[in-house]
Amino acid sequence: MLFAHDTQVALAAATALVNTGRAGREDLPDIAALDRFAQRWEWTGERTHDQAELEAVRALRPRLALLWQVDEDAAADLVNTLLREANALPQLVKHGGWDYHIHATRPDVPLADRMAVEAAMAVADVIRSQRLDRLRLCAADDCDDVHVDLSKNRSRRFCSQSCANRVNVAAYRTRLAHRRETSLAVATPPAPPIPGRAPPEPDVPAGSSPPTGRER
Repeated sequence: MLFAHDTQVALAAATALVNTGRAGREDLPDIAALDRFAQRWEWTGERTHDQAELEAVRALRPRLALLWQVDEDAAADLVNTLLREANALPQLVKHGGWDYHIHATRPDVPLADRMAVEAAMAVADVIRSQRLDRLRLCAADDCDDVHVDLSKNRSRRFCSQSCANRVNVAAYRTRLAHRRETSLAVATPPAPPIPGRAPPEPDVPAGSSPPTGRER
């Protein structure tokens, strides 16, 4: 395991949040959608369930997205800013089915602030371990989503299996079409002579005499 379990969960939650607003789409169109997102990622603490909360979470997404785009120094500056703005104070807590892990905000802090701090704490671990390159953009040309490469050999290139399958199928079809074109070019015979028309005379090299009737 590259990171502690709670760090990996926090990275996955931040990734999912960023991807709700990529490439012009809006996957958090209303409060109900935010409620479903918070439930899926097991966000605890107080909620207001109002439009202001939704707007604050939406506004956080482009700030977190920068962590996938900037270099290590800039990422560290952004992490520090997010922690400072929320007055983060790391504490060991356990609740529900979770054993001890770190919360750096009180449960009554606004949801967007708690999301920002949890993402910042996770990325702080990534930076400290010199693995910021694990935060990647999807390699599919038609996808703008982000992901975290947690593979042992740093081999993950796509945000999802669907993107990987789509790119692999397209590449296979391209190779297959190329092989077919090559096979057709090799297998195509010369055009048959047209009935009633003499075959073309052979080319005579410069300086040579044309063949005589006998030589023909």
